[in-house]
Amino acid sequence: MAGRDLRALFSTNDRQVEAGEAFTNRQGQWQIVQAALGEHLARMSAAGFDVEDLEAPRSNVLVFHGVGGIGKTTLSRTLEAALTATGSRPVRWGEPSWPARPALLPVRIDLARSAGVDFERVVLTLRLALAAHLGRPLPAFDIALRRYWEHQHPGESLEEYLSRGGLTARFGKALPQQMQSALGDVAQALLLPGSIGSAVGQITGALTSALRERRQTVRALAGCPLLADLLDAEPDIDALSYYPYLLAWELARLPADKAVVPVVLFDTFEDTGDRTHRDLERLLQRIVWLMPNAFFIVTGRSRLQWADPALQGQLDYTGPTAWPGLTQQAVPGPRPAGGPGNGRQVLVGDFSPQDCDTYLARRLVKDGQPLIGAELRAVITGRSHGLPLYLDLAVLRFLELRRAGHTPAPADFDADFPALITRTLADLTPDERHILRSVSLLDAFDLPLATATAGLPHQAAAARLVERPFVRENPYALWPYHLHALIRSTLRTADDATDDRWTDADWQAAAERALAALGEQWRTTSGPGRRLLVGCLRQGLALARDHRLDLGWLTDAAYAYTDDYVWEPLPLPARTDDGDELATPADALAELLSTLARRQHEHRARTAERLTTILDTGLLPAELTEMALYYRAKAHRDLGQSAASRDGMRQVADGGGRLAPDAARGLAHLARAAGDFPTALATAHTLGWPGRGQRVLGDIHFAHGDMTQAAAAYTAARTEAEQHGNTGEQAIAQAHLALTLAFTDPAQASAEVTLAEQLLAGLDQRATTLTTQIAALVRDAGTPGPDIEDRAALLRTEITTAGITAAALLLELALVLHHTMRGDTTAAQGDIARLEELTRTGNYAYYVDIAHFITGLPAAGPSPAHWTDGPQTTRQRWRTLVTARHNTPNAGS
Repeated sequence: MAGRDLRALFSTNDRQVEAGEAFTNRQGQWQIVQAALGEHLARMSAAGFDVEDLEAPRSNVLVFHGVGGIGKTTLSRTLEAALTATGSRPVRWGEPSWPARPALLPVRIDLARSAGVDFERVVLTLRLALAAHLGRPLPAFDIALRRYWEHQHPGESLEEYLSRGGLTARFGKALPQQMQSALGDVAQALLLPGSIGSAVGQITGALTSALRERRQTVRALAGCPLLADLLDAEPDIDALSYYPYLLAWELARLPADKAVVPVVLFDTFEDTGDRTHRDLERLLQRIVWLMPNAFFIVTGRSRLQWADPALQGQLDYTGPTAWPGLTQQAVPGPRPAGGPGNGRQVLVGDFSPQDCDTYLARRLVKDGQPLIGAELRAVITGRSHGLPLYLDLAVLRFLELRRAGHTPAPADFDADFPALITRTLADLTPDERHILRSVSLLDAFDLPLATATAGLPHQAAAARLVERPFVRENPYALWPYHLHALIRSTLRTADDATDDRWTDADWQAAAERALAALGEQWRTTSGPGRRLLVGCLRQGLALARDHRLDLGWLTDAAYAYTDDYVWEPLPLPARTDDGDELATPADALAELLSTLARRQHEHRARTAERLTTILDTGLLPAELTEMALYYRAKAHRDLGQSAASRDGMRQVADGGGRLAPDAARGLAHLARAAGDFPTALATAHTLGWPGRGQRVLGDIHFAHGDMTQAAAAYTAARTEAEQHGNTGEQAIAQAHLALTLAFTDPAQASAEVTLAEQLLAGLDQRATTLTTQIAALVRDAGTPGPDIEDRAALLRTEITTAGITAAALLLELALVLHHTMRGDTTAAQGDIARLEELTRTGNYAYYVDIAHFITGLPAAGPSPAHWTDGPQTTRQRWRTLVTARHNTPNAGS
């Protein structure tokens, strides 16, 4: 669309700079307009369409709404131009599909307060546009309008008014003459003396009587059933709002070669009032309702609420039956730019990155080339989040920097524009502004969370705010609402020059309310438990970290997060300051939980290193220091560092805190690793559910080759976990059960491996996943071909990357079984050699014993293990197991 950016032109002395009014393609919205107009024209030509039907639902309005600065006004102007002349239509929009007749007459009316448009001017603009297009009177409407004018503006010429207001310059001088012609025709039809041809009161009085008496002299107007009633009514602004009915009636009577469909573009609709004062909106709605043969395109910040039954009494026509295309429905987010929208209410989305670049490249041009370079355009595009207002402000900043003799660089745009705040807050009530600032502290929110964060006693303001287009909705998210990213960041970081700007103390108080509200939701909401926990932790940790808040409920939530062994990632947004060192308890807790989640994807040595760094800060309270100590001790155990692990476990167990039972289990594992099975067994019997005693018993029985008791213990552990709703523990117990049965009953093991995989779906348990994969390897042990070796090689690499010693031992033991069943003694001896290397520190040395039990090969020396029922019994169990596997139908070759 052709145009000049005057602000840009008057911001520089460089006359070689061409400042164009860039219009970025809105082809998606044009396609919606085409489709809606096509449906409207088809509906008008249908047999049942009746312009006088005052009860039929209306589908003659299309709404484009979006945040301030998204390009709605530019879209409205471009639509007007595209509907006026083919040459003004963007090439990519293509040709319209509607017929040449009836003709379309676009009439754009800017309702902005700055435009000074009142309801009279709206009605006059419509009539003037038709006067210029048709060149003929519309008697029913013209007579009523003339009566209104004489009554409301005594002594003021309509022609002078139109000329003074600029409407004559826009549409010409045809209307006063057409109105006078209509009056003269009626006076002549009524045989009134010519001298009173301009006496409107007498003419309309006589006409009303003639209409009510059904005289043939006024048969041309007698078909308008409500004309007499409108002429009888007091000619005030309320009556004027019903005159569009007469306009619609006149348009319906035009001959086919003169037929016209007004396309009225109401722009800046948000300036018609607010949710309490809807006087102008009510009058405009009457125009839309009473002119079903016209089409209306509304652009504004908010959707039209006309389909809301609750507005009955504030507006004349409300409810979903009256406005079926304006009903609000949930739209899964994020809502894309140019998308199809929701019925006849279309959110004007953000620009795509390509559109942003095009906009910036076309706005400022010098010597035929974009003045803003590609690298800088990419930086501005990234910071804009697709918001055209930001791009516009960035262009002005670019010119300001050049004017100061500075070459604009990417770093110059690492700042927000306070004007974004002003534009966003412009039409919000004080409560809505308060809630908007409050929820800018949150990644996402619902109505109760927003209300509590703002500290308000009722949800009404929050309910109004979420209908604004800068609030995006995803009905399937934990919290359905979130702010437009750029508006959120600007509210939090830009210099706020508004009258009700917040102080630092205000922001701090809101952060405290937000953290407390999240904790209350987590404690009191029945579901979805785990999902809600993680969501509250993410948002709560960020708030506590950025605003240096006390941990409070976050400590309990951290323990709830670790209790289930699920380990979802907990990515937090970047810190609001530039530092990356741990400075507060919230910093330390966030890093602790992040480390525990990341350990599923890092070497255990890195986990231990991270946890040591956290502990060295001394920032964690005692309860959480215990958590860091325990998981560092677990990492040491996985690394085979039993002494360090034992020291950590002992500290936690002796402390008697929440993790004392877990630390006792850790000590039992360490005793088993040292081959001290009697101690491990005695400890296992004291653990119960808190210490996962059944799983520990299963591990001990498995090492002894007592697969029946091991399977029973793991089954009991899984049942306990299910009863306590602990999915993570269920998966661990199931994986070990699958491994146990894989040694004794490969057929049954297949089902158990499948169940383990199902339980692991959605969990992030690296060690348990490895156990399940090894169980599948044991199940298939003895099968011919290279498959087992290939799978084992991949597993060995993954285990080495993870640094989990116990998994490495299990893998080599699985290979010992496989090679023994294949009769490959040499390969089995190689497996034993790797086991000896893995256990050379003395930890888990009993795995070498088990390997000899499986192969029947003699051990090099006495075993350091203290078996609960002696080495011979254990040896016999393992040898019996191998013999049984050899005798299964699918074993070996």
